[in-house]
Amino acid sequence: MDKETLNKIRQQFPILKEKINGNQLVYFDGASTAQVPNFVSEKVEHFNKTKRANVHRSVNTLSYFATDEYEKARRKVQKFINAKRSSEIIFTAGCTDSLNLVAQSYGEEAIEAGDEIVVSIMEHHSNLIPWQQLAIKKHAILKFIEINKDGKLDLEDAIQKITDKTKIVAIAHASNVLGVVNAIPTLTALAHKHGAAVIVDGAQAAGHIPIDVQKLDADFYAFSGHKMFAPDGIGVLYGKKEFLEKMPPVKFGGEMITTVTRKSSIWAPLPQKFEAGTPNISGAIGLGRAIDFINKIDFKNIQEHEEELVKFLLPKLEKINGLEIYGPKNYNEHTGVITFNLKNVHPHDLATALDLAGIEIRAGHHCAMPLMEELGVESSARVSLSIFNSKKECDYLVKTIKEAKEFFENAIK
Repeated sequence: MDKETLNKIRQQFPILKEKINGNQLVYFDGASTAQVPNFVSEKVEHFNKTKRANVHRSVNTLSYFATDEYEKARRKVQKFINAKRSSEIIFTAGCTDSLNLVAQSYGEEAIEAGDEIVVSIMEHHSNLIPWQQLAIKKHAILKFIEINKDGKLDLEDAIQKITDKTKIVAIAHASNVLGVVNAIPTLTALAHKHGAAVIVDGAQAAGHIPIDVQKLDADFYAFSGHKMFAPDGIGVLYGKKEFLEKMPPVKFGGEMITTVTRKSSIWAPLPQKFEAGTPNISGAIGLGRAIDFINKIDFKNIQEHEEELVKFLLPKLEKINGLEIYGPKNYNEHTGVITFNLKNVHPHDLATALDLAGIEIRAGHHCAMPLMEELGVESSARVSLSIFNSKKECDYLVKTIKEAKEFFENAIK
């Protein structure tokens, strides 16, 4: 990406002008939470200041406007992931909320004692614990697809693990630790061959790579707005109509019914059946605006820029003596997530040293403790690159890691 275009994008993010510990902020933690551009925040602020009202409930002008904006956002999401129908788009509180909804509704109905649920060892806890707890409750069997030595999903192991007893396969589209993009179409074809439903955690894919749920053939697809330049507290669950229509709601209250009597209730049609109570209206509008922002930049430019940064940064990190990178070493097999450890330096200490220099990264188990155990570590440091990051920032990161390494080595002596 040329400097002029990058500068224009960076100007959309006023937080990048902030200083951390007296140093210019360098934000390398988008995989945890992306920053919100002016293009999005100004739209949300305008709605809250001038058009705020509830949706689907009144005939007044403000409510009509709010409802129209809310449903426009739903249609934008539909187009963004190429769903067949807008009614297949359920607004939730986030990816975690979406995955729990599927587990508590579809999973409760589909799983019986002795059935199998298959996940991968690289899953975020949000796409592991709901299935783990469901398996415990239903006396089902939870199985894990392992990874190869290069950190990619072992597809041969997937063939062995997914059987005719498998009822659910839950898999990450992209790993939040290893930076790999999984072969979802291959896995959905395998799962469907055995009659299993496929749930995809798209939290680390949305906003970074194009998503086509029809090509992926996912039965469910979940993602969060806050990882793709939208406000907090808004997420999406896509589900095929034939699944969603058969599923019972798990939250009850206003707007998710058509009729209520003293003894019974009749649920509203999709998508309202799963959207009880007042939804996160401004969050949905912000998500729609974030999609506009992504489309304005264009996915091709986003992918090319992030790939260019990974290609630039990975070899520099690899040259640091004692630094171990987890996941693929080839830039073209990587998202913008790079996870590593520095020998004899705890990742929390490294993250603190970087923070003192104004560089924000993530350190810890990344809500993927079984994967950490598989890698033989308790925690790790993670850099996640975004559309607004630059090669200059990458060089500053490498320089600061080297300085931290030297500091800790001298401290040990």
